[in-house]
Amino acid sequence: MLGNLTGWHLLILLAVILLLFGAAKLPALAKSMGQSARVFKGEMKAMKEDDVAAQPATTVPDAGASASVAAPTTDVRADAGGTADTKS
Repeated sequence: MLGNLTGWHLLILLAVILLLFGAAKLPALAKSMGQSARVFKGEMKAMKEDDVAAQPATTVPDAGASASVAAPTTDVRADAGGTADTKS
């Protein structure tokens, strides 16, 4: 789409942008665009880190090791009556 833009096209485009925004506002516009790009990049990096952290760690068991299954644990608390409650 933008493949047939020549140097003259780009100069005219820059001149139009300069006329629209003015020379005084261009540095502030560039600064805000840079800050937005940094925030976007940081958010993308955080999303990638969240995706990596959310993936379950898969390990390959040794051929000689047997698979062990842990029994589910219950939260046993003694109340004032001396009976045990299970957490549900």
